[in-house]
Amino acid sequence: MSVQTIKAIDAIQEAQKIAFAPFVFQATISLRKLGVLDLIFERRKKGGITLEDISKELSISNYGIGVLLEIAESSNIVSKNENDTYELTNIGYFLNYNKTVDVNINFTNDVCYKGLYHLNDSIKEGKPEGLKELGNWDTIYEGLSQLDPEIQKSWFEFDHHYSDDIFQDALEIVFRKKPKLLFDIGANTGKFAISCCNYDDDVSIKMIDLPGQLKKALAAVKDNQFENRVTGHEIDWLSENPKIPTGADTIWMCQFLDCFSKDEILKILKVCVESMDDNTELLIMETYTDRQKFDNAKFILEATSLYFTVLANGNSKMYKATELIELVNQAGLTIQEDLAVGEYHTIFVCKKK
Repeated sequence: MSVQTIKAIDAIQEAQKIAFAPFVFQATISLRKLGVLDLIFERRKKGGITLEDISKELSISNYGIGVLLEIAESSNIVSKNENDTYELTNIGYFLNYNKTVDVNINFTNDVCYKGLYHLNDSIKEGKPEGLKELGNWDTIYEGLSQLDPEIQKSWFEFDHHYSDDIFQDALEIVFRKKPKLLFDIGANTGKFAISCCNYDDDVSIKMIDLPGQLKKALAAVKDNQFENRVTGHEIDWLSENPKIPTGADTIWMCQFLDCFSKDEILKILKVCVESMDDNTELLIMETYTDRQKFDNAKFILEATSLYFTVLANGNSKMYKATELIELVNQAGLTIQEDLAVGEYHTIFVCKKK
């Protein structure tokens, strides 16, 4: 939207919404946690519910419910009819019941909210200054296995939500050439490795990750009785001279490279190239800001970049596909296939030049 297409009165209204956005967000958190939005929705077929009845049913004061509903009405989360009963708007419904919105809200509130206060310092210093709100680590990845359980749950639900739904499509691409040995770089919870073992009875997996996360992933693998086909390789990609084994038919990275700066991505890709032979395929699956069909998807990715800035590592982001293509070429790889997967993702199928 250009500055010429919005009236001053509308522009100042939008500016005020931004100025008080944290108030609306935290009010929404309370409305969800206290069960107010659930109760209003349950009473939709009865013409809504009054403030007094909400207060009585939830054993919360009229004052407390009142201040929340006032800002919610002004923010078009709820509406009040001529009988002074409240109903959810479409916005209110999605805030309470849409899975993607739910994951994003919990991630923002539980993982990011306190840390975002330090964004200005992170921008100036190039370090994740907000991470101190979660723990004493250089990057969030070092502390994932040690996070408070509720924070950890919200982090992993956010991370998995944007990949789980396309696992089946991804697996079909990964196993087109029947790889016998697959390296899963950034194994996370071991979920993809387990999915691979369920998909193909003959494949062996080597999960490559930080020691703390790898320990959890290997435990999950054992719980699923695939420990005879899945092994681990500890690595710190930020160390001076990281190495990975050789012999993989396929190297898989899912939503991994966006966790690093461009210089670090180039370093990682070059390490992979050193381990590859002429037949090895490197598959990179990411969500790119310039490959999104809808503005709200691009907006989510750009907001996620600020999480990387202030909490994750201070120097990475959600990239454009054009940026990754350039790095892939610099690393000595060529993109054999450029595949759209699901609504948000792209897979680059790469081989050595």
